[in-house]
Amino acid sequence: KATVSVLNCRNMAGGRMRVLVFLGSARVSSPPGPKRLGDRVVRACAAQLAAAGHAVDVVDPLAVPRGEVFKPHFAYAAGRVPVELDALAKKIEAAEGFVMCSPEYNHSMSPALADLLNHFGRSLFSYKPSVIATYSAGQWGGARAAVGMRAYLSELGCLPVSAMIHVPRAQTVLDAEGGYLEGVDQAQWEGYMGRAFDQLAWWGAAAQAQRGKHAPPGAFKHSPSQRDAPSA
Repeated sequence: KATVSVLNCRNMAGGRMRVLVFLGSARVSSPPGPKRLGDRVVRACAAQLAAAGHAVDVVDPLAVPRGEVFKPHFAYAAGRVPVELDALAKKIEAAEGFVMCSPEYNHSMSPALADLLNHFGRSLFSYKPSVIATYSAGQWGGARAAVGMRAYLSELGCLPVSAMIHVPRAQTVLDAEGGYLEGVDQAQWEGYMGRAFDQLAWWGAAAQAQRGKHAPPGAFKHSPSQRDAPSA
């Protein structure tokens, strides 16, 4: 089970961010193998963020029960939200940055990740930065999925930083615990991933500072029509 303890240290920017790392796969079967390949990438991301002093929590879609009929968190009456769904909503609201880790399905992001994120209103994600991290067992590293993720996450309100992480043939880079395999240049990989995480920390610190001065602009609460252009 992917869990990362909170480190009581400070990052290079002088503060600590609360970061949620989303695992974008619910697949436990094979072939193709290995199973739960994304867990390796998520563990590597979480470990590097934690080593930089951030408070990291991993979100696994298999650990968040959802009904067979789609019903988002905000559609429930007060006091009737499933416990696991409400707990995750609180974590999303408290987070200051996100890492969205996804495989590629037909040139698109993981349906498991989209389904999970679609259960929560954009106001929980808004005005916070995110990192796009994709992976594959083959040569492309999920890069084509990342293109759509940039538009999706922008609409969700957690704007992706410019640097992205792509891990092709992830099973030849990382072991089951998220550690680097023998013969892999760990320093090179950590430098590559660190570029995205440095941008996440920079934008996260900027967003925190701005929230300390001004409340974020309001988002629509009841109907998308609240943001429609005037009819005349």
